[in-house]
Amino acid sequence: MTVVIDRATGKRRGDRAPRPGPLQRLKHAYQKYWYAYAMTAPVVVVLGVLVLYPLVRGVYLTFTDATSLNSARTIGVNHIDATYEFIGLDNYADILWGPTAYDRFWSHFIWTIVWTALCVLLHYAIGLGLALLLNQKLRGRTFYRLVLVLPWAVPTFVTVFGWRFMLADGGVINSVLDAVHLPSPLWLEDTFWQRSAAIMVNTWCGVPFMMVSLLGGLQSIDATLYEAAEMDGANAWQRFRHVTLPGLRPVSSTVVLLGVIWTFNQFAIIFLLFGDTAPDAQILVTWAYYLGFGQQPRDYAQSAAYGVLLLSILIVFTSVYRRWLARNEQQLAA
Repeated sequence: MTVVIDRATGKRRGDRAPRPGPLQRLKHAYQKYWYAYAMTAPVVVVLGVLVLYPLVRGVYLTFTDATSLNSARTIGVNHIDATYEFIGLDNYADILWGPTAYDRFWSHFIWTIVWTALCVLLHYAIGLGLALLLNQKLRGRTFYRLVLVLPWAVPTFVTVFGWRFMLADGGVINSVLDAVHLPSPLWLEDTFWQRSAAIMVNTWCGVPFMMVSLLGGLQSIDATLYEAAEMDGANAWQRFRHVTLPGLRPVSSTVVLLGVIWTFNQFAIIFLLFGDTAPDAQILVTWAYYLGFGQQPRDYAQSAAYGVLLLSILIVFTSVYRRWLARNEQQLAA
């Protein structure tokens, strides 16, 4: 075997340099990217204070029996130390399998799933229909776009309070129904109509985002694909099915995922529309708030456990959804 010596370094050619250790790699990375670390450090600190610490603290509380009666508090000049104890997984067991598990968790979980599915379906269907309409060459198209985006631009609490006034017994909606001799539903009192009102208001608030996103996706589809499909004799439905929907797949997968996450955790609409007057219309996130802040004594541990369960459900859904999309992409590519 011939050994070749490099005259510049005095080492044999072909020898591998010793692999640097973790500290050396860290030092090298810091020396090379110190400016990037300096720029991102404030963001990391803020996220740690506002997100990481509350999350860790909330997870810890789920393993205790913390309530407003045994937590640390200050009354006047007197400070009372916390007396809650570590109880392990008892909170999760009580929520999922306890004697009141159905009334306190599963009934709200089922309604939350139904609420999310119906709202996202309506968001997507109506948003796609409006996007297809606005993608055409219409007179006053810019004005229509502005009007249809307004529900998204108006603050949520203003929109919900407006709907609450309209859905009241003497509101505009029931007055119109009375005028045409139709029944006047108890929108804010009966469970079925409360849920229907919540879906209606959330659809009103959520459609503009879906419409704008899908409109951007429609405008990114190559027009020559429609021309080729039309020359091949494809009708309007076939062009929509084989050109529009596949072209919207990247946008649709993202907006549907975002829609599910936002709707599943849509606190503002349910809370502002009903407060704590509609127990059967509460979704999991508003029910968790009620346990932690809307009753006495406040059950911090159970409320935190609901939050962890919500996070776990969304993580599982997101993982399954992304894998399903990846599998479909592989099948289409094959």
